[in-house]
Amino acid sequence: MQTSTASFDSEAASHSRGRNSAQDDGVGKIYNPGMPSRPNHVRKAKDPVRCSWATNDLNIPYHDREWGVPQHDDRVLFEFLVLEGAQAGLSWDTILRKRENYRAALDNFDVKKISRYTQRKLDSLMRDEGIVRNRLKILSVVKNAKAFLAVQAEFGSFDRYVWQFVGGKPLVNTRKSLSGLPSRTPESDALSKDLKRRGFTFVGSTICYAFMQAVGMVNDHAVTCFRYREV
Repeated sequence: MQTSTASFDSEAASHSRGRNSAQDDGVGKIYNPGMPSRPNHVRKAKDPVRCSWATNDLNIPYHDREWGVPQHDDRVLFEFLVLEGAQAGLSWDTILRKRENYRAALDNFDVKKISRYTQRKLDSLMRDEGIVRNRLKILSVVKNAKAFLAVQAEFGSFDRYVWQFVGGKPLVNTRKSLSGLPSRTPESDALSKDLKRRGFTFVGSTICYAFMQAVGMVNDHAVTCFRYREV
């Protein structure tokens, strides 16, 4: 966006990498996509107005097509849960760059297959340069897959479970700029607390809020952004 939760969190923090536009989640620095990043995309006069963080050829397509779009497919929800956890200590651009590698390495985020990963598979993932090779993050993928299946068994779907934290529909904010974008909210605090209680790891409140933004549980597009009224 994830041994005991405490040991995961403390060791993950030791792997933190400092960078611009980051927030501290207790598991390392979390890049907030709502903050500006270094641009490599030359804006043209005909370009639509976007959120200020969408500045390069990697994150602009993500912003325009995915960020903030309500997701209800459990496979997609699990993918974002894994990716947001993998992001701890890194930039979101780094994760976007590795996204296809993650899909290939993790059986396209098939939660049932992942829950049955053997030590041999985990060892191969640790050698895979296409993903973030952090032992705790890799172990958390399997641990979270098992917890994810338990949630599905209890609620019928992870979708039904997770959307209850926002009352079943997106929370629509009205931010004129993203300079004061929060790193966590009471809703993300509640989600984080409950996920940890259910055995998930790498699910601190800031990670959960980034997850909620990504899957459309929260619309944090600036009101001036062309996507604000589209998602």
